[in-house]
Amino acid sequence: MSEHPFAPFVRVLGKGKKGSRSLTQSEAKEAMGMILRGEVRPEQLGAFLMLLRVKEEAPEELAGFVEAARMHANAPTGLAVDLDWSSYAGKKRQLPWYLLAAFVLAGQGVRIFMHGSRGHTQGRLYTEDMLSLFGLSPCQNWQDVEAALSERAFAFMSINTLVPQLGDIIQLRSIFGLRSPVHTLCRLINPLLAPCTVDGVFHPAYAPMHQHTSQLLGVQHSLTIRGDGGEAELKPDSDCEVRWIRNGELSDEMWGRIFPRRLVKDESLEPQLLVDVWRGDQRHEYGEAAVISTLSVLMLLLGKADNREKAIHQAVLSWEGRDKTLY
Repeated sequence: MSEHPFAPFVRVLGKGKKGSRSLTQSEAKEAMGMILRGEVRPEQLGAFLMLLRVKEEAPEELAGFVEAARMHANAPTGLAVDLDWSSYAGKKRQLPWYLLAAFVLAGQGVRIFMHGSRGHTQGRLYTEDMLSLFGLSPCQNWQDVEAALSERAFAFMSINTLVPQLGDIIQLRSIFGLRSPVHTLCRLINPLLAPCTVDGVFHPAYAPMHQHTSQLLGVQHSLTIRGDGGEAELKPDSDCEVRWIRNGELSDEMWGRIFPRRLVKDESLEPQLLVDVWRGDQRHEYGEAAVISTLSVLMLLLGKADNREKAIHQAVLSWEGRDKTLY
């Protein structure tokens, strides 16, 4: 029996401590292309993903995976956005306040394409499930995205629509008992090639990996936040690690907290509170500070401010000046 065409990629990763190596960027692109085209047996896919998980994926591998995924996303070349925002972790300790930060920017005309997945970890609130609170719905195709951007400068698409095969692989987490490199790949896909990108991580080791992969992909302006629950949301009562690409150059810093002490978290998460706070019907000390903190780093990313003090001032003004009747 002749060898399966995908077998060499598994062998590269699985030949042991001395014989194995990382895939090159071109090899990774070819391997992921085969996966997305359905040319790989389930046994091979499981072995491939878990060998990568044990080895830990290299930036060159992730960059190759992203290149293959972009080809399968079939995004239109003429559709321009300012900010690509990935949202895959979900929230369990706090509400997804980052959504309000996104809506503030969209209200200022910043065109945001947000993408994510849901349901792969129990007990979490995902972006897709919050949209209906604001009268929004996930986009089902690129025409929907164009219409949503024209209407509100904000569009959300599930990875299950964007690249369905990747959505299927994400759901394997409950079978493997582990996340796979696809969780990282999806965050970095940026299918519309936005000039600015923002994503979140939970584990410290993933932040520099995201940063270096984005640099390999030619991203000029990116922000990776080690944020609340792994989403791109700064914690106002804790210092947060942020990693930048600015004009193609890498840097990192600790973004200082607004509150000197930890705030007591809500006993339960009530998503309707997001809408009430947006409309000004209720106040929420942590939530509003999380919005302002997150907005402030995005002001720097988008070039709307050139230092921290100006960024925070601009974030406060933007939050206070939001259109409370929009949602």
